[in-house]
Amino acid sequence: MSAVPSPGSALVFRGLTLGYARHPAVHHLDGTIPTGSLTAVVGPNGAGKSTLLKGIMGEIRPLEGEVARPGLSRRGIAYLPQAAEIDRAFPIAVFDLVAMGLWRRVGPWRSLKAHRSAVEAALAAVGLTGFERRPIGTLSGGQLRRALFARVLLQDARVILLDEPFAAIDARTTDELLALVHGWHDEGRTVVAVLHDLDQVARHFPSTLLLAREAVAWGATGEVLTTDNLRRARRLCEAWDDEAPVCRAPAATPPGHGSHDNHSHGHAA
Repeated sequence: MSAVPSPGSALVFRGLTLGYARHPAVHHLDGTIPTGSLTAVVGPNGAGKSTLLKGIMGEIRPLEGEVARPGLSRRGIAYLPQAAEIDRAFPIAVFDLVAMGLWRRVGPWRSLKAHRSAVEAALAAVGLTGFERRPIGTLSGGQLRRALFARVLLQDARVILLDEPFAAIDARTTDELLALVHGWHDEGRTVVAVLHDLDQVARHFPSTLLLAREAVAWGATGEVLTTDNLRRARRLCEAWDDEAPVCRAPAATPPGHGSHDNHSHGHAA
């Protein structure tokens, strides 16, 4: 896919390099996520998958390049973080956690009581009716994930980013939350999910980006999740030098997903 935006582009990456303290975690990524697509982001541990989502959200500023969101503001993007990023000791009830999904639409200083029916409907959609007053610290892993999905439902966003949404939860909860994901896709929303279960990816996600700090392959899932590509991704992550500085992209990069430049930035000698 081209990195030139089109009316059908939800997200466009142009030479996108993301990292921390000038050390790249995602390196010179070029490509397009089409509007209404259902895309999985996979790769070894430390491949930069979560960093990419945070870069799309604007939580991390690019070291180089950019993320373009044609016709879309940050308010049009919903983000579901990893469960480990939620402080479950924070004294907040399930209702209030879910109601945070309304803040961008109604403002942080307005009372959410007038929107109680919307919050209750979102809780019902994820099977949490009756949990409104429960502290989030009393929820199981699956229940917390359901609450986070309810918060995303209330955001009513055109682009939805999910970071390991099905990790460490039971099969029934996974199936029910996957049904929500397919519902978003059927509505024409763009969904990008970081996942580790490759069988799940093959069954439910038509498009896949295989990331190993840089794009190893990107396109139809069946063509991306090959033994050779997965082996290459592991080797790239194992060879990566976390202390390498940011470098410039090569003068010319072959077009299309799956292209991979041959310069040595970030890799051990």
